[in-house]
Amino acid sequence: MKGSILVVDDEKNQRELISGFLKKKGHEVAAAESGERALALFGERVFDLVVTDLKMEGIDGVALLEAVKEINPTTGVILVSAFGAIQDAVEAMKRGAEDFLVKPINLDHLEGLVRLSLERSALVRENRELRERLAERYRFDHVIGESGTMQQSLNIAARAAKSKATILIRGESGTGKGLIANAIHLAGDRADGPFVEINCAALSPGVLESELFGHEKGAFTGADRRRAGRFEQADGGTLFIDEVGDVPLEIQVKLLNVIQSGSFYRVGGNDRIDTDVRIVAATHRDLEARVAEGSFREDLYFRLNVVSIRIPPLRERRSDIPLFAEHFLKRFAEKNDKAVEGFSAEAMDCLVRYDYPGNVRELENAVEQAVVLARSGIVELGDLPASIRAFRDAEPTEADIEIGSAPLAEMVENLERRAIRKALEAAGGVQTKAARILGISERNLRYKMGKYSLK
Repeated sequence: MKGSILVVDDEKNQRELISGFLKKKGHEVAAAESGERALALFGERVFDLVVTDLKMEGIDGVALLEAVKEINPTTGVILVSAFGAIQDAVEAMKRGAEDFLVKPINLDHLEGLVRLSLERSALVRENRELRERLAERYRFDHVIGESGTMQQSLNIAARAAKSKATILIRGESGTGKGLIANAIHLAGDRADGPFVEINCAALSPGVLESELFGHEKGAFTGADRRRAGRFEQADGGTLFIDEVGDVPLEIQVKLLNVIQSGSFYRVGGNDRIDTDVRIVAATHRDLEARVAEGSFREDLYFRLNVVSIRIPPLRERRSDIPLFAEHFLKRFAEKNDKAVEGFSAEAMDCLVRYDYPGNVRELENAVEQAVVLARSGIVELGDLPASIRAFRDAEPTEADIEIGSAPLAEMVENLERRAIRKALEAAGGVQTKAARILGISERNLRYKMGKYSLK
């Protein structure tokens, strides 16, 4: 691995020896005769690695180390010291130096340290960039949802993220509960800690217990070594327990105990393990009904349901469907290298009318199919899945307006959107004629078509 390296030494011969050697190895090298000159160069550019003498007049190697780490924490620093200054070099390593070399320098040893330092710095940068990309992806203001019901849910999630309270996310399958859980983690005080998740519905009781709490060697057949569970893995961070409503009663007891005490025992173990974990749980089950029937512990329910966040199904926030559809279209057009830029009015009308029992996940799959099958730059009605096209023929009735399913303003918007589509269909797409049918101005019609993403 090649990198940009700054060599700092007040002895000219030593400086030229190290610089010349590193240049021959293919690195981009700059040199400075003092700590002051080194910081001046750092003001002009950032280096991947600094190789500096420990003892210098003015700004010495330790002071330079601290200044470099302040400017750019990912830059590695290797100290060069005389034999008698080894203790000082060891102390400097405690402050963040990568390693140290003793004079006279073994150049082969220097090459090995440089390679390791550059690899380590690159890994730190990659991890930081990945975390920043994840944080950007999962920020609350990047979660798609402009409907009133979704904004209310996001508002509660954002306010609860900074707290230590246990959070229960409720919603149908495919509504994006995991996305919200990750956003809560990244918006909270534990963002630098791990985010660990487990889906309880996908595991048998025996496997689930081991996955949550870990096990000792010999705890059961096949346990050939000790294994840490999700609670240990999530220490200092967030544990996302998905489909918590499917946890068996016998495991609910252990789950309740760890929430209350902050400690647990591995399967087959006798040593108590302390853990500092923030719990975010999610379920599509009716937990109140499960409590009433005796399949879910009431005390565990109250421990989990400190802050409750409901993620509305897609059919209750139809105004978000065009936003999701455009988002998925852009993603899958890039993925499949296709110049698909939008939806026909008929295709979008069909997408908005459908009820999506699979919620956002189903819409995502539908748009991916449509992009793959599209013959032109526009997704047409025929490109959509047959199940969604068939739903289009059903006329809306009063049964579609379920009181309490959404705020009044959103219900009015849904009806208004349907009326505009019908008027445009009746007018053959001629906006002037559609505006006359609706009894509004053409300018007002254009505004509402933009508001509802109608083309």
